Parts: sequence; structure tokens; C-alpha cells
Amino acid sequence: MDQVFISQLETYCIIGINRWEREVLQKVCLDLVLECDCREAGEKDDVSAAVDYKAVAKEVLQLVEGSGFLLVEALAEAVAQRILQNFPRVAAVQVTVSKPGAVRFAREVGVRITRSRQA
Repeated sequence: MDQVFISQLETYCIIGINRWEREVLQKVCLDLVLECDCREAGEKDDVSAAVDYKAVAKEVLQLVEGSGFLLVEALAEAVAQRILQNFPRVAAVQVTVSKPGAVRFAREVGVRITRSRQA
């Protein structure tokens, strides 16, 4: 299966279980890997046959920026489900959500999930 990817999509949202985390926007980074068949788009050189990564990014940013999840796992699940619901050319998606600086001495922590239409 071919892949379309979006790397290090950065935004801010309310996320976390601590009291202070419910009051301030925190930076989150997302990596998205969209499994799809790129053959038709490549052969025809036609955007209508492709996964529109700009539209995917816009949809994900809108979801994340308006969210208030406690867990990065819940945020990742919501992102995966939104992509699968709204982009029918995507057969499966890998979503990585990370919180830079969330743990002392670590650059970032987070979660990576994979979801597909068959599951």
C-alpha cells in the first residue's frame, strides 16, 4: 500500500490530567501516515484522484485545536476516526501524537496508533 504522510504538524490544545493542564494551551505534534492507493493519481497527474493532504491537515487541526481530551490516546483515536470518516481514499492511518517537554529529561512523549477500515 502506498502512503501519504504529514510530518510534525504542530498546534496547541487543552490536553492532560493535571489541573494546570486544563487551563493552558499546550503544544502537541502530530505525525500522520495515510495508507492509500496513489497509482491513479500518479498515472493521471490528477488531484481529484489523490488524498488531499492539505484538507487532511486542516481537518485535523480544526479537531485538535477545539478539543479538550485528558489523554493523548483519546486525541489520537479521535484524529484517526475523523480521517477514516472523512477521507474515503484512506484505507488505514497511523497517528502519532506527542507532547514536547511533558516529561523531564525527555524531548517528547506520546502515543502512536494504527487504525484501518477493516478493523
